[in-house]
This record gives sequence, C-alpha cells and structure tokens, in this order.
Amino acid sequence: MDLLKRRALRNKKRLIFLSTLLASNYSLASLDDTINAFVTPAADALSAVVFYKIPVMGADLPLVVLWLICAAIFFTGYFNFLNIRGLPQALKIVRGDYSCKEHKGEVSHFQALATAVSGTVGIGNIGGVAIAISIGGPGAAFWMILAGFFGMSTKFLECTLGTMYRRENPDGSVSGGPMYYLERAFKDRGLSRIGKFLGSFYALGIVIGCLGIGNMFQSNQAYTQVVNVTGGAEQSWLADKGWLFGIFLAISVALVIIGGIKSIARVTSKIVPFMAVFYCTGALVMILMNYDALPFAFSTILSNAFTGSGMAGGILGVMIIGFQRAVFSNEAGIGSAPIAHSAVRTDNAITEGYVALLEPFIDTIIICTLTSLVIITTQYYEPNFSQGLGGIEITSYAFERNISWSPAFIAIAGFLFAYSTMIAWGYYGLKGWTYLFGEGQKKELIFKLVFCFFVALGCSIQLEAVLSFSDALVFLICIPNIIGLYMLAPKVKAELKRFQQNMASREATDAYPIGDVK
Repeated sequence: MDLLKRRALRNKKRLIFLSTLLASNYSLASLDDTINAFVTPAADALSAVVFYKIPVMGADLPLVVLWLICAAIFFTGYFNFLNIRGLPQALKIVRGDYSCKEHKGEVSHFQALATAVSGTVGIGNIGGVAIAISIGGPGAAFWMILAGFFGMSTKFLECTLGTMYRRENPDGSVSGGPMYYLERAFKDRGLSRIGKFLGSFYALGIVIGCLGIGNMFQSNQAYTQVVNVTGGAEQSWLADKGWLFGIFLAISVALVIIGGIKSIARVTSKIVPFMAVFYCTGALVMILMNYDALPFAFSTILSNAFTGSGMAGGILGVMIIGFQRAVFSNEAGIGSAPIAHSAVRTDNAITEGYVALLEPFIDTIIICTLTSLVIITTQYYEPNFSQGLGGIEITSYAFERNISWSPAFIAIAGFLFAYSTMIAWGYYGLKGWTYLFGEGQKKELIFKLVFCFFVALGCSIQLEAVLSFSDALVFLICIPNIIGLYMLAPKVKAELKRFQQNMASREATDAYPIGDVK
C-alpha cells in the first residue's frame, strides 16, 4: 500500500512539473512582449535624450554624433595628425619590435589589438553600411571613411589613458578603462567624489550595454543568419529552436570568457585575422567581378558626398549619416576599446596608443569601405536593387548577384563577426562589473554566467526595447568619457613628446630598445 501511495505521489509531482513546464513555455512565448512593454517607456525616454536631434539646413543632426565627431577632429589637430604620422610606428609595435615579456600586463600588443577589433568589427560592418548607403546615398561612404580617419586620433588618446591609469591586481591581472582615468582626472583637480561617481556611472553603463548591443543583439543576428541559410523561417530545422542554438552559442562563449583576457586574447588573435581576411577577400572578389563599375563607384561617392540627395537632407544629411555609421562601427570615443588595450604587456602607455590607431583604420577605412564598394558597384548594374531589403540583405544580394552561393559566405562572416564581438564585450562588461563590486573569482564568475545566460536568451526572444535602452546607454556614457579625454589630453601630449624624443635619439645611435621606450 505504501508503495502505491509513493508511486501515486511521484506521478502527481510529475504532472505538476509538466504543467509548470508547459506554463513556462507559454510564458516564454509572451515574455518578450511583457518585458518590452515594461522597458519601452524608459528606452524611448533615454533614446530621446541621448539621440536628440537638432534641425540644421533640412537635416536632423544627432547631438551625440556631433559630440564624438567634434572631439575626433579636435584631437586630430591637437596631436598634429598622428593618425597619419604614427602608422609606421604602430605597425612596428604590433609586430613585436619593442615587446618584452618581463613587462607588466597580460597580453601582447597584437592580442590586445585583436581583442579590441573583435569588439568593433560586427554585423554593422556588413548590414549597417548598407543601411547608411541606402538612406544617404553613395556619398555617405566618403564621410564614413573621413570619420574613421578622425576617429583614429580619439582611439590613440583613450587607449593611451586606459593603459596609463590601469590598476594592477594582486594576482598579476590588470584592470583599466574610462572608469579609472575618469576617477583620476577629477581627483587631480580635487573633485574625487565627482570622479568616482562618473567612473561608477560609466561602469554601470558598460555592464548594461554589454548585455544588449554586445550580447543579445549579436546572438540574435547570428541565429537569424544561420536560419536564413538553412532554409529560412519556414523550412529551416532551427527556425523554432532558438533556445537550442542559444545554448550552443552560450556554451561556446563561456568556454572562452571564463578563462579571462588571456583566453579571450588567444581566441581573438586567431579569429580576427581569419575573419578579416575571409570577408575582405570575398569583398575584393566581388569588386573585381564588378570591375567595369569601379569608375562609376568612385565618381558617384565623391559627387554625392558634396551634392547630397533631397531625401537625406542635402550634403549635411549625407555627412551626418556617414559620420554616424562610422561612429557606431568603430566606437571611437565610446571608451570600450581602452578596457581591452589596458591589459597589454608594456611599460609605456604611449606604445598602446599607437597600436590603437589601427583599429578604426581596419574597421572603418578598410572593411566598411570594401562593403560600400560592393554595394555601389552593384548599383551600377541594378540601380534600385536595395529597395525593400534590410541592411544585411542588401549586402547579401550584392554578393549573390555574382556568386549564387555567397549568402552562405555572408552568414559565416556574420556569425564570426557576432561571436567575436560577444567575447570581447564579455570582457568589457566584466571590468565594469569588477569596478562596481570589486575583484574576485566568485564575483567574476557570477557576471560571466549572467552574460552567457543573456547570450542564450537573445536567440529565443526579441527584446527590441532592451536593445534600444542599452544602445542609448552606451552612447550616453561617451559624454563623460570625452570630458575625461579633454581633461587629460595635455598629459598624454607631454608623454608623447618624450616618447618621440627618446625614439629619435635611439634611432640616431642605432640603439634600438629590447623593451618599450620609457
């Protein structure tokens, strides 16, 4: 009798579990609607403030974009066009000419660069560029390139400061980023509380931001691309199994980020060169196949850049669209890259500033430009081909026009871009988390598990409001970051002058350093 009661009790528990599971599945189906409804008011309010636009000559100009672009132009002049003069030196440092394993830090110059580039080269390099051109016309590509050129100077400054004011932990690891140099900038002026507040505000922003645009958006886009090339929403076996793909992706991310920056750097130093060469080679093949359209592409880019289109609001509108795409792509002034660069092994922060010059050059001037040329040369043959298509669909069609199976190529590139972005942003968010709650393995593990949970969640539900909120917050924190850059720019300029003088004296005597120049 007791045995029958125990069996009946077990069966009852099983029924309760199954009913709960069914209810949770139903709840999951409507969870995104519930969350969106809750977050939308806050997201709309924050976006309205951060992306506030002012009408100028028929164009709507986002103030946050102007804030970033004006700073980039100022820093370019302030450092006497180091973004041109410093490229040869940057290449020498990246290839290890002045490396020394005895220096404090966790990764090499090349690994730090690869990690930072993996955080900026994402879906936007494929789809975002297409949207900019479809809205602003071919001329947007010109202003995009120019904004990338100016952004190199901002990256030099912020990554130098990230390395200069990093903190060395007892276990040999390092922590750096805008949180630390904002705190120092105000502390030096007797405003410690303001510095601590702004550092904490930045850290909170990067934590929330990494869960949105650096995580859920990327995993969702990766899942969408895989579904598209495996049969689409109606035929793909994965079409209704976002949770399964999400778990696979979350495990893949966890295997990398749990090992910390050294593990992340090892992976990105292999993935980033491969995916960059992979995509750029494919784009060059498309451009060469459209060889006859190249004169048209170059002339159209230049003419449209200075004439504009009525739809875009004239030349000023085209300029802003190009600038906006470049800013969104290379993140110059956002402050995320200094977090990765600060982990470098070096005894002179200026060396890592030089390395950071290469980021916008790779991300915007090379990769985004190649995407632009693929799209614009396709317009030569089919002027209206982009109508009715989304961002990444435009690029995919431009590839498919020449090679029928190229959408699979775009899907692979998109997946690699999204995956590398997630593991880089996992590190950015982690350093914001440890700034707020302190260093420690248990604290770090909690964040990493939460981050991987959001990776899986991004493939299962659509949280547009959460993404909008995190996107706006990431650009909101660029405001204090740029203020800190203005405050500390003179110190970096003085350090740069000493570095260049030491390098000149060493080169004059053929006494090249084994380690970095002090």
